[in-house]
Amino acid sequence: MLDVQLFRHEPQRVRDGLASVGADPVLVDTVLELDQRRRAALQGLETARAERTRCSKEIGGLPAEQRKAAGASVRALGEEIAKLEVTADEAERRLRDVMLEIPNLPHPTVPVGPDDSANVVLREEGQRPALGFEPKPHWEIGAALGIIDFERGVKVSGSRFYVLFGAGARLQRALISFMLDLHTREHGYVEVYPPAMVKEHCLYGTGNLPKFADNLYRDAEEDYFWVPTAEVPVTNLYRDEILENAALPIRHVAYSPCFRREKMSAGRDVRGIKRGHQFDKVELVKFVRPEDSDRELEGLLADAEDVCRRLELPWRIVQMCTGDLSFVASIKFDIEVWAPGCGEWLEVSSCSNFRDFQARRAQIRFRRDREHRPELVHTLNGSGLALPRVLIALLENHQQADGSVRVPAALRPYVGADVIGPPA
Repeated sequence: MLDVQLFRHEPQRVRDGLASVGADPVLVDTVLELDQRRRAALQGLETARAERTRCSKEIGGLPAEQRKAAGASVRALGEEIAKLEVTADEAERRLRDVMLEIPNLPHPTVPVGPDDSANVVLREEGQRPALGFEPKPHWEIGAALGIIDFERGVKVSGSRFYVLFGAGARLQRALISFMLDLHTREHGYVEVYPPAMVKEHCLYGTGNLPKFADNLYRDAEEDYFWVPTAEVPVTNLYRDEILENAALPIRHVAYSPCFRREKMSAGRDVRGIKRGHQFDKVELVKFVRPEDSDRELEGLLADAEDVCRRLELPWRIVQMCTGDLSFVASIKFDIEVWAPGCGEWLEVSSCSNFRDFQARRAQIRFRRDREHRPELVHTLNGSGLALPRVLIALLENHQQADGSVRVPAALRPYVGADVIGPPA
């Protein structure tokens, strides 16, 4: 959520920022009008309360014949205050509802553009494999090796579900364990195993609600949502807290299953395991001081890239333009891995700095010292990395002419094999 002070003091800056991300600049005028209405209601309420307090204090010193009339005046003020409280609460609610629908403003360094066509490929790393034969897509590799079963996934749960068998299931588990160990042992993150279900307010805190309600799975009877990413429960660990300055930065890594409806992707990527309603992800989340957040974003990106490097996958870094930023991100870099069988780049991580946008929603603050008032932290997150696309890239980049798949050296202790071959 943006600071309402920005609307009051820098309305044109907010208009320009909203226009660059595809939001309606008229929202600025709406906010200013509702803010003025709220402030007027609060001022009227404060005046009425002060008058009631003054009158109440004076009653005791009045002659008996005047007390009755004064008491009636105090009761009338009480009725007026009750009405003003309703008006102020309504004004506050309406303002908050509008503010929750307004996206974050882009960082000054974000390239301006209308959509993903204006995204900027910053660099490409690693070597695309010289296979010496026509690469197969992962759905053919997985079926031939007996490690991915699409038919049984559909039979059990429906479209966009699949089942991993044998070495496929072990490979999935190995990737998760490898990434968690790398981030905790070498990159300085503290592991968290969070719940896979959260309450509604947690999704408001991270910016998933109200805008993306249609993409979330919800319990029909209770106030629970299945998490779309571990970012949601991990960010809300510190909701409504004031952190100690010495505790920052806080860096967490978490594995979780993730659940999304993928409504926006209907009819796309229907083959393979690129898009599913359920998938696994290792997530990196940071809570930092405002002055450190840009540097921490560089570190976040480097930590996620290290996974690609050690898995011997070719990857590239893409900076999102203003028109392709997420609702909550101020600046965002995607890591995409090359999938030779699919013939495309697959996003495996979006590394974002949200600045104080999420922290204001979730009221996550820190105090520099006893003399300073609490300040909002900056939050960042990125996948480190997301499955199943890493699995896709691994199968397609490390496939061999005989149909087997070479296991990269960093993963062999977790898989227990150098090569995944067809079933005997």
